[in-house]
Formats: sequence, C-alpha cells, structure tokens
Amino acid sequence: MVRELAGRLAALDPDASAAVQVIAYFDRLVEARAGLEAIVRGAAVLAGCPARLVDPGHRVDVRVLGDGRRKDAASPPDPGWLHAPLGLENAVLWLERPGPAGPVHLMILERAAGVARDALERTRGRAASAVDPALVELLLDPAAPEADRLHAARRLRLPGTGVWAVAVAGGPPVIEHPGSRARTPGLGRRAGVGPAGRVADLPASWVAAKTALRLAAEGDEQDPGPRVVRADELGGLLVLAAAVGPDTEPAPDVRALDHAGGAAPWILSTLYAVASEPSLRTAAAALTLHHSTLQDRLTRAEHLLGWNIRQPQGRLRLQLAFALRRLHRHPPD
Repeated sequence: MVRELAGRLAALDPDASAAVQVIAYFDRLVEARAGLEAIVRGAAVLAGCPARLVDPGHRVDVRVLGDGRRKDAASPPDPGWLHAPLGLENAVLWLERPGPAGPVHLMILERAAGVARDALERTRGRAASAVDPALVELLLDPAAPEADRLHAARRLRLPGTGVWAVAVAGGPPVIEHPGSRARTPGLGRRAGVGPAGRVADLPASWVAAKTALRLAAEGDEQDPGPRVVRADELGGLLVLAAAVGPDTEPAPDVRALDHAGGAAPWILSTLYAVASEPSLRTAAAALTLHHSTLQDRLTRAEHLLGWNIRQPQGRLRLQLAFALRRLHRHPPD
C-alpha cells in the first residue's frame, strides 16, 4: 500500500489535487488515532524523501525513509532541510531535502506536523487544546448530516466507537471515551451518562444522558441519591421519565414524600437509605445509626407518608416516589 501511494503521488503535479490527496491521507491517520511512526512514515512516502520527528524533551527520534522503511539517523538534522516546529517545546518534524519548498511539500509538513502534535499531546500526557463547543454541538445534533458529524469527530480526535455523551448540570455537553483524561464527570455536580457506542450514535447517547441527568440527585439531605446516573442502568425508568413533563401534576406519593421531608431534616436521607439498601441493617450502617434508632425513625416517617415501607411493596413504592420527585424537580429542557 505504501509503494502504491508513492507511485500515485509521483504521478501527480503539485496542484490542488495533490493537496487534497495529502489532506485526505492525514485525515485517515487522525481517524485511526495513528502513532508517531505511522505519521512520520506518511510524511516520508508522500514527500518521497526521508522524514524525521525529533522531540528531545521526551527522547523521541523517529526517522523513516521515502519507501516507508524505518531507519534511525546517525547524525543530527541539517538546518537547511525543510522542517516545521510542532509548537511543543523543541519538537520538530523534518523532511530531509533542501528548500525552498513547493506547495505540496508545504502541505505535507503542515498536516504531518499538526497530526504529530496531537499524537504527542495524547501519548505524552500534555494538555490538549480547549475543545471547540461548536464541534461538540454539531456532533450531538441529530439533524446535522452524518458526514458533517463524522468530520467534527475527526477534528475532536475521537475514536470511531466506544464514545458516549455526558450531560452535566449547568455545564456544556461532554463527550468521553475510554482514553479520556477526565473520567469523573461534573466535578461534583449532577451528571447523566449516555450509553457508549459509535460516533454516529452520539445524538442518541446525548438524549439518554439528558434523561439520566433528570434522575441524578444533589446528594444532600433534601435530595439524597447518586449525583452521577448512567442511562444504561435505568431500564424502565427511562419510560417513566418520558411520561413526566413540565406540566405533569406530581403524584400523591411525591407530595407525601415532600410533606415528610419538611417535618425533619433527617427524614429524606433516612427514607432513601431504606429504599436503596438491601436491608434495614445495612441502611442503619449506611446512616451510622443503631438499628433501634432507625426503627424509631421509620415509625415516624411511615406515619407522615401514609404507608408501610418495611415491606417489599412499600419499598418499591418509595423508590418510585423518589424517582418521580427527581423528575419533577428537573424537568426536560
């Protein structure tokens, strides 16, 4: 394939069609999240001469011949060769041929240096440039053409699959993947995590993430529960969320839960522990209460609620009341 690419390029004039070939080639490397050697090899084959990437700060020195074979250098680069700084300390990409550069070689240097810079940032743990929010919005827009969304994904250096959307309360949309630097969304704020899948499926992941956000709690006494909720763990609660809109009247059980919560600051956290823990003993341990103290609290809470929460049916009713309460507190956009 490398020889075939070299032959095709040799037949091209240094005009717009050659520039398009160069851009398309490096776009494919970006999409594949290629490593440094693959990037340098692409530059060498396209330019028809050895290419070399030198990053003294991280002891990187990759040299590939024009036929695609790796061959390490025996001497420093000649300052008269064509080269492009990567903008990262002293990292430089070299084409081992003297100037002046024609338009095709300038394009090769520019594109290869940009892709190599992104790869270095990714693999060496350097801070990436700020994510363009317009690209993220385009990627999550189901009405946008798929080709435009895929182009945005390449610009954002996302893998083709294994990506998901995150909705953060009061924050912009976030797109994550297994290699993301920050995997704890929201920095302590409520967040909903959409299901992982292909880049093309991110709009659906975003819709699910926003639904999951509605079911995320503040995590305090007045809104106990998890701050981060994953859509692929919600099951039938997604159907429940679709049924509760801004104009939906709260169910009597939600009103009862609010009424109980207003009677004492500890009631909602106590009820949530009972609803979410596998037994009353584990609920008492989670609340750091003696078992008899929890029993006394439940007696008062049941009186305020109007139903028995120590039986499975009553606990399920309580779980649904908490879910409905969050959906009413956080209506859809």
